[in-house]
Amino acid sequence: MATEQHSRIPRTAGLIATIPVAIAALYVIMYVLFPPLFERFWGATCGTVDTWLVCSSFVQHGFTAGVLIGVTAPVVGAYLVNRQMALIGEALAHMAFGGVAIGLFVGAAVPSADYPLLFALVAATIAALCMQYIAIKTDGYADIPIAIMLTGGFALGIAVISYGVTFHSTVESYLFGDILFVPFENVQLMVGLTLVVIGTITLTHKQLLFITFDREAARLARIDVRFYDTLLIVLTALVVVAAMQILGAILVAGMLVIPVAAAMQITDSFNRGLILSVAFGQIAVFVGILLSAWWNIATGAMIILVAIALYFASLLARMLS
Repeated sequence: MATEQHSRIPRTAGLIATIPVAIAALYVIMYVLFPPLFERFWGATCGTVDTWLVCSSFVQHGFTAGVLIGVTAPVVGAYLVNRQMALIGEALAHMAFGGVAIGLFVGAAVPSADYPLLFALVAATIAALCMQYIAIKTDGYADIPIAIMLTGGFALGIAVISYGVTFHSTVESYLFGDILFVPFENVQLMVGLTLVVIGTITLTHKQLLFITFDREAARLARIDVRFYDTLLIVLTALVVVAAMQILGAILVAGMLVIPVAAAMQITDSFNRGLILSVAFGQIAVFVGILLSAWWNIATGAMIILVAIALYFASLLARMLS
C-alpha cells in the first residue's frame, strides 16, 4: 500500500507540473501561431477562388468555426450517444444560453466585462458539475434533472432578457446561431477549446471507452469512473459553448448526436464510427453553410437539416445492404 501511494505522488506531481506548460503552449498556438496561419490559408484560398463566399472575413470566420465544431461535437457525442446521454447536450446548451444572457447583461453595464461566451462557459460547466453530482446521488442520469436544466437554463435566459431589453438581436444570434456574428477573437477561443477537447479525448480514450461499454469491469479495473464521467460531461459543456454562435442554443445538441447516429447505421465499430461521425459532421457543416448562402436560410438550421438528411441516407443504406 505504501509503495502504491508513493508511486502515485510523483505521477500526480508530474501531471500538475505539465499544466502550466500546456497552458503556455495553448496560448502560443491561439494567439501567436493561429492568426498568421489563418491569414495565409484564407489568403491563398481567396486568391485561388475569387468569390465573396471565400473572401469575406465573416464567412472565413464561420467556415473555420464550423470545421472545428464538425470535429469536436461528433467526437464527444460518440461517447454520449453510446451511453444514452444524448439529451445532456441539450440541457447544457440551454444553461449556456442563460449564461450568455447574464454575460450580455453584465457587459452592457460593465463594458470591460463584455465576454458572453466566458459567462456561457462558466454556466455550462457549473451545470455539468451539478448534473454529475445529481447523477451520483440518484445513481444515473434521470430525466428529471435533465428536464430541470433544460427549462431552468432557458427560464434564466428569458428572465434576464426580459429585464435588459437593449440586446435582443445579440441574444437571438446565440439562440438561433448566426455565421455573421463570429468575431475572430471567438474563433481563437474555439481553437483553444478544440485543442483542449481533442487532446483530452486522445489521452483518455481508452478509459472513456471502457466506462462507456462496461462500467462494472472498469470499476473492477480500478478506473475512477466518477472522474471520467465528470470529465466527459465537462468536455460536453466546452463543445456546447464553442458551437453556440454557429448553431445556436436550440440546435447545438444536434451536432453532438445526429452525425454519430448516422455513423452508427453504417458500422458497429466504435473507432470507425468515430471517424465516420467526424466526416459526416464536416459534410453537414460545409454543405449547410453553402446552402444557407445560396438559399438565404439560417446557417445553423441548414447544417442540422443536412445532418438529418445524412442520417436518413445512412439509414436507407443500411436497409438496402
